[in-house]
Amino acid sequence: MPTRDVFNCGRRRLLAVGTVALVSSLRPRRALAQAASGAKIRIGIIGSGRIGGTVGGLWVKAGHPVFFSSRHPEELKEMVAKLGPLAQGGSVERAIAFGDALLVAVPYGALPKIGGDNRSALDGKIVLDACNAVASRDGDIASEVERNGIGVTSQKYLPGTRLVRAFNTLSYMILAREANRPDPKLAIPIASDDLEAVRLAARLVRDAGFEPVVVGKLADANRFQRGGPGYGQNVTAAELKRTLSLAP
Repeated sequence: MPTRDVFNCGRRRLLAVGTVALVSSLRPRRALAQAASGAKIRIGIIGSGRIGGTVGGLWVKAGHPVFFSSRHPEELKEMVAKLGPLAQGGSVERAIAFGDALLVAVPYGALPKIGGDNRSALDGKIVLDACNAVASRDGDIASEVERNGIGVTSQKYLPGTRLVRAFNTLSYMILAREANRPDPKLAIPIASDDLEAVRLAARLVRDAGFEPVVVGKLADANRFQRGGPGYGQNVTAAELKRTLSLAP
């Protein structure tokens, strides 16, 4: 291949990589702007089982475009069809590319592979992490969560993301039943090191039909991980704040 052709080919590859990086960097900004303005937000769901399917469905009903994904996307067709034109289904990679914000709701042991396989695509993304570590299912990583706290551990395995812990404390049946109930709404605790990501997550919690309670930073997410005082609390925001000794 002539030198000029090699140079042009290399330049095209660099431009393509640069374009992907630029688009990825703009998406969190777009999501934040949409959250501030009240506009609808493109959401990707990684893991569309009971929690991911339930919360994603609530967001569709609130008018957000949602892309559901799983290891077996063909199994999502019926759910997506019932939710209507704002819902799509497919692969994890497509959900990440679609979403200006993401919800991850998978068995906790799957996080390292998701983070490793999709590291560049996830970089800079605002990610709501609803995963819980269960020793009998997830193995050694559950011990790591107990030692270091779930927020810190999730950030380790989803590096580069703007991570928010959310939607991990209650069963899908409670979420489906209590969403959009009359005030006072059901409380959903959230935690993050990123104040802008917290604001977007709080907006999405409200749009799903609940009241967000900001517990603190990722290191504080252990207060509502499995076994923590905020876990499994089917209560109002005021009641949850009292349980966790948070300011009213």
